[in-house]
Amino acid sequence: MSARVIRSVFQALGLSNKGRFEEKVNAEMQRLIEALEQHPEEKAKGTLTLSIDFTKLGDRIDMKPSVKAKLPEEKGFTSTPFWVVDGGLSVQHPSQADMFGGPSEVGERRRSAEPA
Repeated sequence: MSARVIRSVFQALGLSNKGRFEEKVNAEMQRLIEALEQHPEEKAKGTLTLSIDFTKLGDRIDMKPSVKAKLPEEKGFTSTPFWVVDGGLSVQHPSQADMFGGPSEVGERRRSAEPA
């Protein structure tokens, strides 16, 4: 009886851990695809990394595969500009008038200039 010779990395990975490694890779790939589909941005990136460690032990070689999925990053918060006013923070620039703060008091000079 001749020994079965494996020369394909994909065939060897399919045999790893009695086929459970292939199931794990497929599950991680599915998780990555779902994360990309659900990502709110038009463009997103993820990575599926397969690595294989080989160890020689006497007359045999052990092969230990691993898989890691890097999901797309969530979009961070945008920055909000603040200005320092009277020792605190304000979203209103100190040299600009507040257009949305409601009606302001009319000064004496403007009252006397208006026709009666």
